Amino acid sequence: MNAIYEHIKTSNQNLLAVLVDPDKMRLSAIEAFMEKVNASIATHVFVGGSTVDEGVISSFVKAVKQYTRLPVLLFPGDVTQLTNHADALLFLALISGRNSEYLIEKQVQAVTKLRGMSLEVIPTGYMLIENGKETAVQRVSKTLPMKRNALDKIVDTAKAGELLGMKLIYLEAGSGALNPIDKALIAAVKEDLNIPLIVGGGIKNKAQLLETYKAGADLVVIGTAFEEDPNFFNELIRL
Repeated sequence: MNAIYEHIKTSNQNLLAVLVDPDKMRLSAIEAFMEKVNASIATHVFVGGSTVDEGVISSFVKAVKQYTRLPVLLFPGDVTQLTNHADALLFLALISGRNSEYLIEKQVQAVTKLRGMSLEVIPTGYMLIENGKETAVQRVSKTLPMKRNALDKIVDTAKAGELLGMKLIYLEAGSGALNPIDKALIAAVKEDLNIPLIVGGGIKNKAQLLETYKAGADLVVIGTAFEEDPNFFNELIRL
């Protein structure tokens, strides 16, 4: 079954994922937070983080699922963040870096767990783009982000991910990014791809969100902005 991926691939609407990081949110806050998510234009919920403690993710995802009917996708920073309580898994390969641990080793470690799960697994080429400060992904993965002005290299890397069989490409500026992904960069990557493009990091208001869609993003991910300014949800109320 590939229902979630097929929806992303064929949807005619702008898709929005709210990223919920168990490192940054208490279980007791999930109900109120998800009420705001449900009232917004959000279409998906991503759960995960760079440094989530083992054993936390299952109870967290169960709580999220209790308060929403939106599809819940795992956005894991490690194999310890896998749980069968989610609907799908972004099976990430950090194709912007050259640390084999995040290109293939973590994925191999995950296979034993995945065999016993019913998750929809979506191969995703994950690309970290510099945003003006060091991010948690950079520290944990021990890889450098790609330079924002290296347009040709970024486009070629994204295309290589597609040719390797990735079903999604994810351009990431990182949690709390100072600068979102450049719109010209998004447009150039999108023009060369035949698969959906996800963009996240540094988007702090509705205007930036709409600009990101206009540039070519099929699905936008917002996390920190909602954590820092809950009123941001008021700009995105479902009509």
